[in-house]
Amino acid sequence: MNLLRGAIRKYAWGSRTAIAEFTGRPSPTANPEAELWLGAHPGDPAHCATAAGERSLLEMITADPEGQLGSRARARFGDALPFLAKVLAADEPLSLQAHPSAQQAVQGFELENHLGIPVNAPTRNYRDRSHKPELIIALGTFEALAGFRPAARTAEFMRALEVPALDPFITLLTDQSDADGLRALFTTWITFPQPDLDVLVPSVLDGAINYLRSGATDFHAEAKTILELGERYPGDAGVLAAMLLNRITLAEGEAIYLPAGNLHAYLHGIGFEVMANSDNVLRGGLTPKHVDVPELLRVLDFTPTDDAPILPRLEHGGVELVYDTPATEFAVSVLQLDGDRLGVEVDVPADHEGPQILLCIDGTVRVHAEAHEDKGADDSNDNAKAVTLSRGASAWVAADDGPVRLSADEPARLFRVTVGI
Repeated sequence: MNLLRGAIRKYAWGSRTAIAEFTGRPSPTANPEAELWLGAHPGDPAHCATAAGERSLLEMITADPEGQLGSRARARFGDALPFLAKVLAADEPLSLQAHPSAQQAVQGFELENHLGIPVNAPTRNYRDRSHKPELIIALGTFEALAGFRPAARTAEFMRALEVPALDPFITLLTDQSDADGLRALFTTWITFPQPDLDVLVPSVLDGAINYLRSGATDFHAEAKTILELGERYPGDAGVLAAMLLNRITLAEGEAIYLPAGNLHAYLHGIGFEVMANSDNVLRGGLTPKHVDVPELLRVLDFTPTDDAPILPRLEHGGVELVYDTPATEFAVSVLQLDGDRLGVEVDVPADHEGPQILLCIDGTVRVHAEAHEDKGADDSNDNAKAVTLSRGASAWVAADDGPVRLSADEPARLFRVTVGI
């Protein structure tokens, strides 16, 4: 078991305060900090504290895949950690984007290899062969667009804006099934000539302004978001596409799961994100980066989704709050110590085999590795017997560390990420 130092990614849409304050560093920072990567992604692996100094988690896994990952994870996913965990902080909206299915990712990766497109080229869509299902859990109020809204409700929103230029598009949306109507309208807008966008987008923004001034409330958040996006990305087809998506506000502890084909954009807030260990992204607007419209249309799922957040369920006598998803690469839960679990050692549920990443989000927790005590490990080894985690600190628990135990003298909570069952 090792203390883990995450890799900080600095993007323009990040925050100068959120990640720094979460990890107990001086704030504000000189540059926006967007993501704290906790994993072994080759693009920016986290580092483990050892007796000999820091070592890359990727290097440790490569040197000892059996000990770090375990036989079960290796049999399913090979000699790579199948998940990547992140703390994500957005002060500005991210691009509209979607991720491919497993089959689409393999096909896309092999095709781009055949075409000779360098893996690091800005026009490259597929940087690996993996799909990228992901879960985001709010660490405070978190705003997002995610999944296509049912067509009837979107038509209500478009009518409420009272923009005559939208009337033919409302008809296109509602004169067929929801999925077909959404596909037809999204395709029309994403391929609109720029001169037409330069007329339609400002008309929609005017409609949003008038709606907000009217005092109407049914679509207040939706209209405000469209206006903010339009001011930031004038003439961008993504502003129109955003009208088709669920506008979601998550409270702390609530989550959304994003399967393949789900068009989404994070707008504002800090959250804990866990995904398959992939970097495959198809963008759909609200960005100066490459947008491959045909490939985006190939991967999008236009089936409407609801906007209900995922709430965790209690397990193991209330020690663990589990977020259910269909992902096989990862499983995510919160371990909570309070009440009669304070001042005593608590066993971490051992229903998952393989490696774990633990991230403290409240309080201070002592994490004990049972396996090393059983083996008589000493502090000269790369792995420690125990580590202490306070808010923002994380630990890597290798497969051969075995079950772990927790102890705390004050209420405390940890995120736990493991390989899915």
